[in-house]
Amino acid sequence: VALVTGGGSGIGLACANALVADGAAVVLAARDVDRLARSADELRSAYPEAVVATVACDVTDESSVERAFASAADVGPLGIVVVNAGTGSAGPFHLTTLEDWSSVLATNLTGAFLTMRHAVPYLAANGGGSIVAISSIAAVSTHRYMTPYNVSKAGLEMLVRQVADELGSCGIRANAVRPGLVPTEISAGLTAVPEIVDDYLEQMPLHRTGTTDDIAAAVRFLAGP
Repeated sequence: VALVTGGGSGIGLACANALVADGAAVVLAARDVDRLARSADELRSAYPEAVVATVACDVTDESSVERAFASAADVGPLGIVVVNAGTGSAGPFHLTTLEDWSSVLATNLTGAFLTMRHAVPYLAANGGGSIVAISSIAAVSTHRYMTPYNVSKAGLEMLVRQVADELGSCGIRANAVRPGLVPTEISAGLTAVPEIVDDYLEQMPLHRTGTTDDIAAAVRFLAGP
């Protein structure tokens, strides 16, 4: 069983698709229950034999995260957790409000902490498993006007390292995938501006943006044996 946060769209849904294709039962977790239902129907249509469940989950709310894991455990032994739920903001550093800062870190960093923390007892009880978090090149390269997002992803990568270091002896692996520019809803503010896209492409040897399937392939590998 794989639990995927932010699983209703974008990278999360692509990851769920890749895991279902490999035979995993998948639990999609996100705040938008209507979208979750539509995405689950898409997966079931593509893979009629698949086990696909959904659960409403706000990763900034610890009780909501606890309920999501309890729901996933009802499906079967949990072995994979994809920590994908994320958000962003844009604006000059000196105009960033405390509300903007707190909102991004609450989802991208604290939400990841809560997800990983509550995953551990389930994974350990099942003999181990794999946690894969979705980071960003913004974790290691500055992006103007995206300070809260950059800092949250930098913190996420150290969180992943800590989890891997402390829990590897329990058979729990933790890794992060670091996408570049991938067209999704969260990156629409970037991909909608041709000058920004061109600037990214000039620095990419393949001269193309990433795809959600690119990221899902890396997650699939890290989630597998």
